Amino acid sequence: MHRLVAALLLLLIPAPAGALEERLRTIPSRPGVTESFVLIHPTDTPVATVVLFMGGRGALGLQRGGIGPRNTNFLVRMRQRFADRGFLVAVVDVPSDRTSEALVHFRTSAEHASDVRALIAALRAEAPVPVWLVGTSMGSVSAASAAARLPDGGPDGIVLTSSVMSRSREMGESLQDVALDRIRVPVLVVHHRDDACPHSRYADTSWAMRRLSATPRKELLTFSGGDAPQSPPCEPLAPHGYFGIEDGVVDAIALWITAAKP
Repeated sequence: MHRLVAALLLLLIPAPAGALEERLRTIPSRPGVTESFVLIHPTDTPVATVVLFMGGRGALGLQRGGIGPRNTNFLVRMRQRFADRGFLVAVVDVPSDRTSEALVHFRTSAEHASDVRALIAALRAEAPVPVWLVGTSMGSVSAASAAARLPDGGPDGIVLTSSVMSRSREMGESLQDVALDRIRVPVLVVHHRDDACPHSRYADTSWAMRRLSATPRKELLTFSGGDAPQSPPCEPLAPHGYFGIEDGVVDAIALWITAAKP
């Protein structure tokens, strides 16, 4: 089994009808720890790689197989759209030593950054193209913290969507716990003007943009509209998850990434 892990475990998992093939990969990330993720190849040579970090506890449950149909997280449900836009897509699960606690009180840690560094290295070996970290809600904390902690071996750029900018008692971390002024790669901040989640207020995006003082390029993309919410305000079937305008949001992110020069 250890030889299989060291060689990158590769399994086929079911994909939605008409979708691009999804594969389950597992790599060693720290001593005695592995990191699993779903990998989707585009039909042509990828223009870039995007690593998708979901919000909440961050657990995909890949040890039980593929991504479950009940996972409505914005980035998870739009993973095929990113692949359709020409990206190599990796959707990340929690590391093997965090199956119980998941990423709670872990996203800003050095250990999490080490896992992300190993993942980036594996993806660069898969395709020699820029690697971007894309997070949504609490996933933005993972993307930003990794970029701040990894001046070497880190991403070529990051995208922060519906970012959590104030701590909740449950999660205990936010962008306030990230040294945003240490990020030296391009940063795209994406937010819905009507996001009603109290921990990701649109008004706080101005604070985040000011803190991103060392990045060579940054921009705030603001969205509005969509369908009537079908979930609480901090959940994905609401403005927090761009419900009803998902395709347009992903397309705008894709255009920004391909236009950037890391």
